[in-house]
Amino acid sequence: MKRGDLYRVAHPSARDPKRFRVFVVVSRQVLLGSRFSTVICAPIYTAYDALATQVPVGPEEGLKHESSIHCDELVSLPKSALTNFIGVLPPPKVNALNQALRIALDLPD
Repeated sequence: MKRGDLYRVAHPSARDPKRFRVFVVVSRQVLLGSRFSTVICAPIYTAYDALATQVPVGPEEGLKHESSIHCDELVSLPKSALTNFIGVLPPPKVNALNQALRIALDLPD
């Protein structure tokens, strides 16, 4: 498991109407290799509002539809839920994800 990996998660939450949702791993690598059982992820939705906290993704990253990563909706998921690997973000998308996370969390550049 690496930062930037995409996984399809079954029944991600009781509030999510979808049976499956794709998430991108955003936790730092040291956490992913640790004993902690959860990781921080950002959900991917088919909606794209061109917000600075959204990163467009699509079939190039292994998805079926044009979609976007929503960095304003970070969640903690159990590592055990991340079993259905979809794909990986290429370096330019990881850079865009980093910038969107900075904006979402109001961090300096």
